[in-house]
Amino acid sequence: MTMSRRRFLTASAGLTLLPAFATRASAALPREVDVVVVGAGAAGIAAARRIVAAGRKVLVVEAAARPGGRCVTDTDSFAAPFDRGARFLYNPDTNPVARQARSVGIDIVPAPPGQRIRIGRRNARARETEDYLATLVRASRAIDEAGRGKVDVACAAALPKDLGEWGPTIDFVLGPYASGTDLKDLSALDESRAPDRNVLAGARQGLGTLLARLAAPLPLLTSTPVSRIVWNGRDTGVETAAGRVAAKAVILTVSTNVLGSGAIKFSPELPKRQLDAAGKLGLGSTDRIALQFKGNPLGLSRDELLIEQSSGPRTAALYANIAGSSLCTVDVAGGFGRELSAQGDAAMQAFALEWLGKLFGSEITKAVERQAVTRWNANPYVLGAMSAAAPGAQPMRKVLGEPLGNLLIAGEATSEDFWGTVQGAWDSGERAADIALKRLGPVKEPEAEKPARKQPKQRRERKRQPERPPATASGTPSWWR
Repeated sequence: MTMSRRRFLTASAGLTLLPAFATRASAALPREVDVVVVGAGAAGIAAARRIVAAGRKVLVVEAAARPGGRCVTDTDSFAAPFDRGARFLYNPDTNPVARQARSVGIDIVPAPPGQRIRIGRRNARARETEDYLATLVRASRAIDEAGRGKVDVACAAALPKDLGEWGPTIDFVLGPYASGTDLKDLSALDESRAPDRNVLAGARQGLGTLLARLAAPLPLLTSTPVSRIVWNGRDTGVETAAGRVAAKAVILTVSTNVLGSGAIKFSPELPKRQLDAAGKLGLGSTDRIALQFKGNPLGLSRDELLIEQSSGPRTAALYANIAGSSLCTVDVAGGFGRELSAQGDAAMQAFALEWLGKLFGSEITKAVERQAVTRWNANPYVLGAMSAAAPGAQPMRKVLGEPLGNLLIAGEATSEDFWGTVQGAWDSGERAADIALKRLGPVKEPEAEKPARKQPKQRRERKRQPERPPATASGTPSWWR
């Protein structure tokens, strides 16, 4: 039996967030451009590339020290590239990001085909795995059916009441692990409208590396937070500590949590309609504890995914032996993940070792060589993971993306189908760019210089030449002087 809807691997491909890594700013601050793009994540990169291709002048302004947004690959800390953020791409054959990978030297590879279930210190037997998958499919279908109802409800309310011993595991897989948010806070309508996301692929060099290479040719200014956006039509532009940039349009791609935080001021103020939409599409919480082991003490295969039969929300997911290395990640999410992340690095690392020790024995802690954690809720330029629509809030995705004159809002939260994904962010950036370009109109070709008009030929009249004056001492006729 197979799962029928985007369910288990969704969070691995979702826009999990990460700390910034230093990079060099690649553009000076111009006084005026056609379009300013605020944010250099997938949406911002897509928008800027579209505008450049149309022959318009653009500047991307990024608050963090590197491009990529919620896609970052750490290539220095461990034995393999570590995607601290988004890990996979959906439907690579039609995904616009995956299709551009080869042009920038990135290899797209298939994602792991399935997952292992752990029950205490042993692997689930075939019958138990089949029972789990059947229960997962039944729960998934119940959420989809609830999403077709007249009233939107929380996903938790749509679940069958007889999930039995698999109930807590189902809650984790369909809620925190899939979207960074507990099922009681998720819209069934939003979940049901998402298309199938079953085919996944990763980038061999890292998904963050792919986004960084796609951003490389762009006029990009990093480490430059935008403090104010003016969008009154006559004086449009953005203000930063480095100065002000005037523009004909602004494309804003920050997360919903940053938009609602007040970190960026607007003149005039944003309509309450958009602010309410951002609030109802707040970011969930997903973080990773990375552990590099000596050898393979867990005895798992390359790129193997593992979950446990849990008894409550204090659980996680394991992605083991990444790219054939000894690097593993323990992913924590939802309400439990948010609380754990707030306690700091040490608490997160302690939980990961405790959780793995429960499943594989306490001796594995002695094999840890190196550790690292992500804490995206504390990152001031992101403040969470992927957007999650609260019950009744699915229509807010369209509202958030409505054009506001010469201000356009883009990002995965504005995608009505591929929300929470790199593709959704990319598509929204291209849509915003197309709207901006349409309002700017075609690029005016410079007028070619007109050839000088030829004077009409006049009949030459033979004039009587004056008498030649006498030469001076220099030998030059006097009348030339």
